[in-house]
Amino acid sequence: MKKERYIVGPDTARMLGLGHPWVIADRFTRKWKGGKPGDVVELQDQAGACLATALLDPRDRIVARVLAPGRVDLNEIWIAKKVESALALRREYGDFEEDSACRLINAEGDGLPGVTVERYGRHLMIQWYTEAWKPHKGLLLKVLQDRLAPTGIYEKFRPRQTRALAAEGEDRKYSRLVNGTPRSGRFAVRENGLSYLIDLEEGLNTGLFLDQRANRRYLRERSAGRSFLNLFAYTGSFSVAAAAGGASGTTSVDASGSYLEWAEENFAANDLDPSAHEFIEGDCFAVLDDLRRAQRRFDIVLMDPPSFSTTRQSTFTTRGGTSELVAAALELLPSGGLLAVSSNHQKTDLADYLKEIRRGSLKAGCEARVISVMGQPVDFPYSITFPEGRYLKFVLAVKI
Repeated sequence: MKKERYIVGPDTARMLGLGHPWVIADRFTRKWKGGKPGDVVELQDQAGACLATALLDPRDRIVARVLAPGRVDLNEIWIAKKVESALALRREYGDFEEDSACRLINAEGDGLPGVTVERYGRHLMIQWYTEAWKPHKGLLLKVLQDRLAPTGIYEKFRPRQTRALAAEGEDRKYSRLVNGTPRSGRFAVRENGLSYLIDLEEGLNTGLFLDQRANRRYLRERSAGRSFLNLFAYTGSFSVAAAAGGASGTTSVDASGSYLEWAEENFAANDLDPSAHEFIEGDCFAVLDDLRRAQRRFDIVLMDPPSFSTTRQSTFTTRGGTSELVAAALELLPSGGLLAVSSNHQKTDLADYLKEIRRGSLKAGCEARVISVMGQPVDFPYSITFPEGRYLKFVLAVKI
């Protein structure tokens, strides 16, 4: 089938030549005529040479996502090869339990731009990050059903304005069952030998951020006999890991009381008594101040905030709030205490993030020595030509 041809500017042509999978809207793309989300198009340089085959999404900031260099056909055979390659990588380098949760397809990192697939027990969750997949999603559904035979498949179109939507409430439904049998309510999946309750139908997220698997294991292995403070605790997965690792006590802080109730359920799901641990509902900045005034001390402090959050008392952004959080957290750590600082903000690179942590250390008037910088696990691969794919930054520093 003949594809429409679209000309890109010299800067975009250079980036495509380097293997970058996105075409960002610019003065050249604004000249493109016609086209609708999901059109499979050929990208050309100004000399008419074919650079890549891409999926068009003319209303998005990313107006085209590259399927492959040169000319290819988007069909079941092509998608099946991509899926098989992704599954083979996880079989070779992963270590996942049969009923575990993991990411099977990581969008651009597995050559299927703008779509992720996650496994939760015997169910799959597809997340579409672009409308360009709508005309073709049946192809992926068929391949997944044929290769994996899941009990059910859910889909979720990730909304662009997630900040505003998240503020509307935690119980809103964003996913729908597209194949097989539903799995309503919370149910347990396995990770590193622990159970976590997830929900495939309610809210923007399932209750477990899979990209933190290796980092939860790392802190679990270092928690024995230590007190653990978990800021922006969400459903308490890090706290559960620390408690299972023998922490002397965990304190989980979150602005959402319903998430903290979920956290208590996660403790109970692992035969850990929630009443032996502390759960504090409130703004993390205010709680940090209260803990400082009470002269509380913790051996490990973790902060894993969303890139943007708002409470009645404060607004947090990665670029505007990390240093303040670090400064406040360091005051609660004794000498030799471990600070874990995490961000999934794609637009903040590691060098800038470390600068924010340095500013926090200077504000606190103490030295923090970085001992490790970690990122995503094996099921979140990214292409070496796509630095945006390395979004997760997990910095471990010891207070001197």
